[in-house]
Amino acid sequence: MALEIERKFLVISNDFKSGVEPLFIRQGFISTHKDHVVRVRIQGKKAFLAIKGNGSGITRIEFEYEIPAGDAHQMLETLCQKTIEKFRYVISSGTHHWEVDEFLKENSGLVIAEIELQSEDEDFVIPSWLGKEVTADPRYYNANLIDHPFRKW
Repeated sequence: MALEIERKFLVISNDFKSGVEPLFIRQGFISTHKDHVVRVRIQGKKAFLAIKGNGSGITRIEFEYEIPAGDAHQMLETLCQKTIEKFRYVISSGTHHWEVDEFLKENSGLVIAEIELQSEDEDFVIPSWLGKEVTADPRYYNANLIDHPFRKW
C-alpha cells in the first residue's frame, strides 16, 4: 500500500527562494469526498493523477500515477470546476526535501512548506523561514482551498 507521511508549515519569509527556480503547477480535483480526493495536476511538462484517502495522524493512503499531459489538460477543462495555481520550490535540507508552494490567484499570499517523511516520528531540521505547523488544519488542504480560498478567510 502506498502511504504518504507529510507535515505542513506556514512560511514566514522569502529566504527559501535564494537560487531556486520555481515550477508552475496547475491542479484540480475530480472528487473531494470527505474520505478521499482524486486530483489531477500539471507540473511543468509532466502530469499526474493522484488518489488520496484518509489515514491516521499525519499518514494517509496515496496513489499517484504519471499520465499524458494532454489527458491532464482535458481533465482539468472538463472534469474540474475550479483549479489552483501555484509556484513550487524544491529545497534540499540534509537528507530531506522541502516543497514550498507559493499560491496564486484567489490563494495569493499563502505560502506553505511540506516535508515527506519515512515515519511519523522521524527527525528533521526546521529551516528558519518556517513558521507555525498547520498539518492538522484542514483549511490548508489544497482540496479545501479550491472552495474556500485563502483571500476570503
